Amino acid sequence: MYQALYRKYRPRTFSDVVGQKSVTDTLRTQLETGKLSHAYLFTGTRGTGKTSCAKILAKAVNCENPQHGDPCGVCAACRAIDEGSCMDVLEIDAASNNGVDSVRALRDEAVYTPGEVRYRVYIIDEVHMLSISAFNALLKIIEEPPAHLLFILATTELQKVPATILSRCQRFSFKRLSVEDIGARLNYIAYEEHIDIEPAAIRLLARLADGALRDGVSLLDQCASASGGSVTLDGVYAALGLAGQKQTAELLQAVAAHSTARALQLFSALYAAGKDVGALLGEICTLCRDLLVLKTAPQSGLSMLSGIADDAQAKALSDALSAGELMWILTQTQQTRAGFAKNTDVRVAAELLLMQLCEPQLRIDLPSVAARVARVEEQLASGVTAARPAPAQTAPAEDDAPPWDEDPPPEPEAPQTPAPDAEPRRPAPEDAPGGFWPELSERVREALSPRERGFFAASGPIRPVLKGDTLLMAAENDFVLSMVRKPEVEQLVRDKAAAILGRHVAVRFVLKSQVSGAEDDPMDALVRFGEQHSDIFTIK
Repeated sequence: MYQALYRKYRPRTFSDVVGQKSVTDTLRTQLETGKLSHAYLFTGTRGTGKTSCAKILAKAVNCENPQHGDPCGVCAACRAIDEGSCMDVLEIDAASNNGVDSVRALRDEAVYTPGEVRYRVYIIDEVHMLSISAFNALLKIIEEPPAHLLFILATTELQKVPATILSRCQRFSFKRLSVEDIGARLNYIAYEEHIDIEPAAIRLLARLADGALRDGVSLLDQCASASGGSVTLDGVYAALGLAGQKQTAELLQAVAAHSTARALQLFSALYAAGKDVGALLGEICTLCRDLLVLKTAPQSGLSMLSGIADDAQAKALSDALSAGELMWILTQTQQTRAGFAKNTDVRVAAELLLMQLCEPQLRIDLPSVAARVARVEEQLASGVTAARPAPAQTAPAEDDAPPWDEDPPPEPEAPQTPAPDAEPRRPAPEDAPGGFWPELSERVREALSPRERGFFAASGPIRPVLKGDTLLMAAENDFVLSMVRKPEVEQLVRDKAAAILGRHVAVRFVLKSQVSGAEDDPMDALVRFGEQHSDIFTIK
């Protein structure tokens, strides 16, 4: 009969236990020195080696020829415990024997001396499942056991074990295994079983194991059975019903691009291919989590990434989505996934989720609004705040004067030497008001850093007012003024303006409230800003 790989490769000695060196070294030292406790409590997540270490400890205390704390595995006691035929080493499942009567029967039998080995060992798995009455019945014998008795308790939920039990046991915490440790063990098992497996498939299985070696080995067993002994990355995706890193990244890119049709098309293809909807949303959550880590801790967070997307995909998605948007997408996806237990049509629920993610304006709740505001804030901070390029302006009517033409400059008495990079003399602003500021802003923006570039957009928060030979750059508020009033920026604007006007001008950055002719009617300014920046209030 075929034996599952996780049973076949269960550790037989402390040396075989993966990733729990602090625990196994301590137990070995106690065995070598004879300083054993009468009760041990092993705690940790599933698949980390608690029950395996309990069985190894039970063999080691009864082994006839221990080797540096490890059981020999060949003596009669070791063979009997491995085969499960030793009546003095009992493994009890507390989930199905959680009543007080079961514990009383155990307590009555425990006083008898072992008949085959030196120690009578009780391994109580999932001990947190015992009732309060059962814990109380167990308490006295754990506190003062006979010399031949050893208790090993194992649990995944330490907080449910009473403090009276905890205080009478030596506690050992089993940590989650790293991806590297799980991958190394899977590679060894694949070699022993003659399974041809790709390194990328091993990394994926190790990540999917989530710190539990037993889960990783079970996944390897499943994928090897599905593929007939040769495991590839695509084979793992197909066997486990996963979308895969490329398709998950494409789906999130469609969300970032607001392409509802594209997102629904990708989801429909994945659904038709038999992909599990819950697993697909889980992959989206994992990818959003990785992108959030990259945004908040770009250097130190590299070791915390799950590896669901490669570097190029992660970089593209990180640029396309703000941290607020990622948090909102992650929250909405988790809520939808959690509701699958109550929802009979998971496909409709997932499609509605994608529609909401692609069209956030359909929702007016606080999280979606916060995500859209975060998008605008990130664009402002990076300087990418300009709207679409303004169309060429036609000559204004005679009664329409541009803002820099409020106080027309007098004609100079004598021609002045143009700036070094000056071009042939152009008409003054009053002659061509529509071309002066758009052209000046474009030239200035080309030479500025991204942080400052957005402030000099033609429709940005700065308005020029030309008064004689002085160009006043009127900023909307103190923040804008502090960001642009720098010597190097003033020099840049001075040179570019001289090149366009054909004469030298002085440049000063001031507040708009201090300059006559730079003020806007508040309502007109609000309407114009909404028309020019309508695209940035939609998540892209």
